[in-house]
Amino acid sequence: MVTAAALAAGLAAPSARAADYDVVIYGGTSAGVIAAVQAKKMGKTVVLVGPDRHLGGLTSGGLGWTDTGNKAVIGGLAREFYHRLWQHYDSDAAWRWQKKSAYGNTGQGTPAIDGAQRTMWIFEPHAAEKVYEDLVRENRIPVDRDEWLDRAKGGKKTGARLTAITMLSGKTYSGKMFLDATYEGDLMAAAGVEYHVGREANRVYGEEHNGVQTGVLHHSHHFDVLKEKISPYVVPGDPRSGIIARVSAAPPGKVGEGDQRVQAYCYRMCLTDVPENRMPFARPEGYDAKQYELLARIYAVGWKDTFGKFDPIPNHKTDTNNHGPFSTDNIGMSYDYPEASYARRREILKEHETYQKGWLYFICTDPRVPREVQAKMRRYGLPKDEFTDNGGWPHQIYVREARRMKGLFVMTENELRKKKPTPDSVGMGSYTIDSHNVQRYITPEGAVQNEGDIGVSTGGPYAIAYGALVPKRGQVENLLVPVCVSSSHIAFGSIRMEPVFMILGQSAATAAVLAIDDKVAVQDVPYAKLRARLLQDGQVLSDRGPGR
Repeated sequence: MVTAAALAAGLAAPSARAADYDVVIYGGTSAGVIAAVQAKKMGKTVVLVGPDRHLGGLTSGGLGWTDTGNKAVIGGLAREFYHRLWQHYDSDAAWRWQKKSAYGNTGQGTPAIDGAQRTMWIFEPHAAEKVYEDLVRENRIPVDRDEWLDRAKGGKKTGARLTAITMLSGKTYSGKMFLDATYEGDLMAAAGVEYHVGREANRVYGEEHNGVQTGVLHHSHHFDVLKEKISPYVVPGDPRSGIIARVSAAPPGKVGEGDQRVQAYCYRMCLTDVPENRMPFARPEGYDAKQYELLARIYAVGWKDTFGKFDPIPNHKTDTNNHGPFSTDNIGMSYDYPEASYARRREILKEHETYQKGWLYFICTDPRVPREVQAKMRRYGLPKDEFTDNGGWPHQIYVREARRMKGLFVMTENELRKKKPTPDSVGMGSYTIDSHNVQRYITPEGAVQNEGDIGVSTGGPYAIAYGALVPKRGQVENLLVPVCVSSSHIAFGSIRMEPVFMILGQSAATAAVLAIDDKVAVQDVPYAKLRARLLQDGQVLSDRGPGR
């Protein structure tokens, strides 16, 4: 095993003999697992390798309240995943802390338990992980966990062809085709594929909602929901006293201009109010009450909507998401994560964990928190039966965006909103174009404000182009990217949903197999043949009906 010191230094152990596969998939996310299953079902040898110890990424990492949009466009292996969850919850044995009859129409306009379609859309983390583990076991897919790509020299290429990838452990995997299924796009970057980090200016792709969005207040995650303005200064109203924690002194930038900032990350915490299954919120190491001064000021002006996104999942648990002007989103603290070293990423993850655990502890203990809010929070705790090897804490942070490929076709809000046509559909998305806040700044009037939170309807399902999964010609001819897809920041705000990643994982694997069989570059896979196979395997490529 590589030591922490070796990881920090980016050193690799002596190279091991290459293991050879038809398809090598880097990243054990939901997309990675589904891609591996599809490649195996199409008769190819495949390996799933990556830094993950747990399969499923965010789907098994706390996001049990599925961001689906229009469920009718979720087909193929993604729908099988939700069907298997339905099978799991169809058994009385799955309902340990709650009667099945007490949990029902909980989700987003359609039932969480959709008996007619035999699907379950809302679930516990451990249930999702079991489904992924079942899929790789049943399909006899080798999985190499805790293997970290040597990002400096781990991508071996001959011309425009990736021939092998090497891990920091020294293990090397050669293959005919490669998929980068990570949230960060590490393999894509190591292979020399062009990409972007941050927000593009609106003028780059002729968009409306990209770039800096000061003054745009689409949701309730901003300070205009409060009865009073909040001062950012240690002594309210006095700039000479300094700025309180979690507020940036940097100017926000001009409306519509691009920057290198990414939207806020958080852990999608799973909490429970069942006393027998609850671990009380502890004071985290490094806790500093001053980090939550802004939250205290928000409570002081009468805001009490802390629990707006404690969404109920089975067995008296929650999928807890960000809600309000100061919540679980760690605004401004993830900017360097996408391209950071492994050591720096670990620091960022630890800071996010400390921040969120401190947020819980502050609400439970600080005398400035309203009594009714404090009493309600004290009823919750981390579940003993989730993330059991990590103290009940999620093993996957919500990387809402990192690198995004600049590929053969770039998806923008114009395609999502049907202002421009999308060629060669390989799947559909439908969720609202959704960016979380990107920064917290000081207005010219001397008040705190959040910026970057956007919610724009797509006007129904939209197609995702095959060209968004493959690099530009001449860069890499045997790599597909189903997660860090080629899209603008604002378009990725909708595409980034977990069901879509599974859909694109299946489509990417299908294309990889066809490229092997036809001995062509991924950029040259015949779309008619790809489309026919995707439809055969249950993918939905249009909202106009089957086969369209």
